[in-house]
Amino acid sequence: MRKRLLLLTVSFLSLFSFSRAEALNVGDAAPGLSATTETGETLTLAEVYPKGFTLVYFYPKADTGGCTAQGCSLRDAYTELTKHGVTVIGVSTDSVEAQKKFKEKNNFPFTLLADTDKAVMKAFGQEPGVMGFASRQAFLINKEGKIVWRDLKASTKQQADDVLAALKQIGG
Repeated sequence: MRKRLLLLTVSFLSLFSFSRAEALNVGDAAPGLSATTETGETLTLAEVYPKGFTLVYFYPKADTGGCTAQGCSLRDAYTELTKHGVTVIGVSTDSVEAQKKFKEKNNFPFTLLADTDKAVMKAFGQEPGVMGFASRQAFLINKEGKIVWRDLKASTKQQADDVLAALKQIGG
């Protein structure tokens, strides 16, 4: 009985742990792979990077409290972010349908990727947790495709403020 309880407790706590894989570092080339958007279309990240700054942010699960707060932070600052040339792309392992509903419900003006095969997560150095969710992280990529800022414990309500502060710091 104790073993079963211990196993259950460890399994539960591992849901909240951070990824064991090492995330990409500032200065690393950002992955340029393709993934499916909330509309079912294919987006190739390498084609987005040359347009200016790209924010690729990861969140565990669409339509949950923290993930909604994180997305709404970016939505509310979207005009300011785009003034700095930032393209915002959200990523989770949710289905295309779940991403579409999440975007529509919250009026997100940016693209969401349905990383159901976890290829984008893995390319950015994340290892799926027990439930297969992404860790809350954010990467800012310049038009040369290099990571210029990363946030490995990304905020929920402060995500946009953190990105804008990073842009100010790097002169973006």
